[in-house]
Amino acid sequence: MSAGAVVGLIFAVFFAIGVAFLCVVLLRLAQVLKETKQLVAGISEQTTPLLGEITTTVTTANEQLGKVDVITDNVSTISTNASALASTFSATVGGPMIKAAAFSYGVRTAITNRRHADVEKRVKAEIKAARKAKKGA
Repeated sequence: MSAGAVVGLIFAVFFAIGVAFLCVVLLRLAQVLKETKQLVAGISEQTTPLLGEITTTVTTANEQLGKVDVITDNVSTISTNASALASTFSATVGGPMIKAAAFSYGVRTAITNRRHADVEKRVKAEIKAARKAKKGA
């Protein structure tokens, strides 16, 4: 065997080892791809019902939000009506109540002034009588 043949034989052996190594790598890669395919298929099988449940949940939530919107509108109407009722009550009852309060204040003031005038008259009469009694004594 010549030196060239030995070199060729060594090259062929290394080439065969390299090809065998690449075959092992490719087999493992094929196995990884197969497992990835199974994983994606499993995710797809689980995702479809999950999306259906999410759609149902969102639909139900939208229905409930519609009901809440109606309730909110009704509460707004009630508060507007209550405000209008309070304004009407204030305008209807407030004016006469103010007039009655002013009248009663006037009556109380007049009675108080009259009492003060009576007391003042009596005090002046007593002072006058005391002065007369002093002059006469």
